[in-house]
Amino acid sequence: MKCAGFEVDASSSREPGIHFARKRSCAWQKIASHWGPYAVTTSTPKRPPARPWRLSLSDPRVAGLFWQILVVAVAVAVVAWLWSNAVHNLSVRRISTGFAFLGREAGMPIADSWIDYTPKNTYLRAFIVGVVNTLRVAVIGIVLATVIGTLVGIARLSSNWLLARLAAVYVEVLRDLPLLLQLLFWYVLMQGLPAARQAWKPVDGVYLSNRGLVLPSVPLHEANGWTLAALVAGVIVFLIVRRRLIAQQMLDGRARPAWPYALGLIIALPALVSWLLGASWSVMLPELRGFNFVGGLTLAPEYFALLIALVTYTSAFIAEIVRSGIQAVPRGQSDAAKALGLKRSFVLQHIVLPQALRVIIPPMTSQYLNLTKNSSLAVAVGYQDIVSIANTTLNQTGQAIESIALIMMVFLTISLGISLFMNWYNARIALVER
Repeated sequence: MKCAGFEVDASSSREPGIHFARKRSCAWQKIASHWGPYAVTTSTPKRPPARPWRLSLSDPRVAGLFWQILVVAVAVAVVAWLWSNAVHNLSVRRISTGFAFLGREAGMPIADSWIDYTPKNTYLRAFIVGVVNTLRVAVIGIVLATVIGTLVGIARLSSNWLLARLAAVYVEVLRDLPLLLQLLFWYVLMQGLPAARQAWKPVDGVYLSNRGLVLPSVPLHEANGWTLAALVAGVIVFLIVRRRLIAQQMLDGRARPAWPYALGLIIALPALVSWLLGASWSVMLPELRGFNFVGGLTLAPEYFALLIALVTYTSAFIAEIVRSGIQAVPRGQSDAAKALGLKRSFVLQHIVLPQALRVIIPPMTSQYLNLTKNSSLAVAVGYQDIVSIANTTLNQTGQAIESIALIMMVFLTISLGISLFMNWYNARIALVER
């Protein structure tokens, strides 16, 4: 018997099993010899040899590298020309370059400051005050806009006709009016409030007048600061412990109470630190003396108007983001929860909103960045943020490039910080594919 060019002696084996195996092997060899060139092998094919580089623009690799180098070189040349031109013009006008001016005495008054500052301090100290004032607006504005926007977004989906229509009017009116116009409206409204002697007093210790909003305050000393630090540390540790307790419960199904840890870390630990350091928590109530208030916490009318305008304007956009995120969750989720007899508030908090967050977080990041950058409109109402202080510094020193560079650096740093945090949180709550 011939098999793929070889002689096979079928009579040499008297056993039928061996003869059948040889016949089957011969058949497979015939198939392999016929279809072998077209068969797909599991072995890794050899990579074709790399083409040699040719110093010609007809080679796509050389052309791509050439155009990239050319674009970078042109960009560097333009920046170098602009810089040399600016340095030359400044030297002609006898204006020195560099940031050495930050060590000179500022001589500018800053009315609203949360840190100690006098006109005898340096320009660097003035810029730090401006950064703190900007962060005051951005951080508090983000928190308030998130809370109000979430509530309004949920109200837009309410079954109560009146509540849903009021929320819709809130969103459509505030979202369609320019922010600068709203800012000027609130500032003029604050200026039209009664004087300090006739200030409105909604509750004891709270006054609203053309001098701003005056609230009770707690004087913070070093012992109070350590107590607050202990409280923050206790909250962080409690969240870590609670997360581990939930993970253990998911493994064995046995519930573990978290309230003893909350009692010890959030209440007992700060109380112990406060007692050991002798912290005083007396409340200072504002008191009217002459034509102004003494004591308490005063929110200047410029800051108050800016905060209200930013919060209301941004919350209108956040409300639409929250509404669309809730509607993106399949309706069957809430219908199934209602069929189980769960309360609407429980369904919204534990079923709908956790799933909606995956849709809400990315556009919410843009709104946080917009609020931070829109805070630069504070110069329109005289609130001394980083932009206002940089403009004053520019007029006094003539260091235009340096002042603008500091503004850009501050806003870039804050925006990158917000983006990094929101991207981390978005990745943390994202669905993990198996």
